[in-house]
Amino acid sequence: MRSLNQTMPPDGETQSQKKSAIPPLVRWLGLVSFCTDAASEMIYPLLPALLKSFGAASIWLGAMEGIAEAISAGVKWKMGRATDQASRKKPLVFAGYALATFARPLVALADAGWHVVLLRALDRTGKGLRGVPRDALLAESVDEKNYATAFAFHRAMDNAGSVLGPILAFVLLRGLELPVRTVIALAVFPGIVSLLVLAFGVKEPTKSETPPKEEKKEEQSASAAPLPDPVRRYLIVVGVFTLGSSADSFLLLRAVDLGMPDAWVPLLWLALSASKALSNVPGGRIADRFGRTRTLVAAWILYAAMYGALGFVTSPLVFAILVVLYGAYYGLSEGTERAILAERAPKQIRGRAFAALHAVTGIAVLPANLLFGALYRVKPVLAFGTSATCAVVAALLAMSFARANSTRS
Repeated sequence: MRSLNQTMPPDGETQSQKKSAIPPLVRWLGLVSFCTDAASEMIYPLLPALLKSFGAASIWLGAMEGIAEAISAGVKWKMGRATDQASRKKPLVFAGYALATFARPLVALADAGWHVVLLRALDRTGKGLRGVPRDALLAESVDEKNYATAFAFHRAMDNAGSVLGPILAFVLLRGLELPVRTVIALAVFPGIVSLLVLAFGVKEPTKSETPPKEEKKEEQSASAAPLPDPVRRYLIVVGVFTLGSSADSFLLLRAVDLGMPDAWVPLLWLALSASKALSNVPGGRIADRFGRTRTLVAAWILYAAMYGALGFVTSPLVFAILVVLYGAYYGLSEGTERAILAERAPKQIRGRAFAALHAVTGIAVLPANLLFGALYRVKPVLAFGTSATCAVVAALLAMSFARANSTRS
């Protein structure tokens, strides 16, 4: 008898598509994320300079990131039940991408710091609207055995967009010598492309038959039930890891403090994004073949090793090499993290499960960055060491929970 996680292919999806580790729907969603992230990363590196023109840049920058991420986490949490109850997920995904696409370029019209904060919050609200239904839709389109590969492919496309965006901004700024505000406004075009791809490329599977009343009652009962224990334990472990996981922007700060020339810092950021993109799909395939929990534990151990070393490195070149190698952690973890949740959450509550994951990571990232920043001011090695310790604790907890689950089964 099939478990709730081993659902039959949706109607309208061919058997050959279902057998593919990366079916067409996943590829189209990946292209949507690629274009969207390219648009976002055209703007994001330019925001500090724009805020600096208004004065008190550090205050506005802190307010922008804190408020935006808090709002995004709250919206994601609310989207969980809405996703589970929606007959179609694509309209929710489209609404989220559309809000971000048209709010983001309006930053070009800002003439005060609070304008940027407000528009960034709208951008992140769009991300909150789309993230949960998109992940649930993606999980429904692939076999459980290929979860990690599919999610990893999507993250690879997202990270590839992070590489293209700054390159486009550099070409427009340096090559065509366009003003910063013009470049920000032009980011609307890759955003519009993403909406067109989503509207005409992504085909959400539809059910040809209405489920029996008994099945409807079962789904309603499941959607109202609390999250299963395996899901809640997994969220606790991810929360522990996230409490020690600081923003990668601190790596750029450390590189500058070690003496890296300003001109090389954007290249380091591009190299890190490229490392993520190149390792995502191999990392997903490793997780699907050798075990997702093992792969996630390996990713967290790698994170701990890299952060433990980065705190002691004093050479800018060696630091940069380690940062690029650190990108492999994302390759092993990004698709795997979502795949583990997808396999543990029944389909009827998968929206709430993804919402809880996004909420936990979104809420934990604020104290994580505050803690890292405070410790960094005291002594950088202390900040990096604390992050490494949290990663080791999370890895040990993950292994402990995995053994407990195997014993009970």
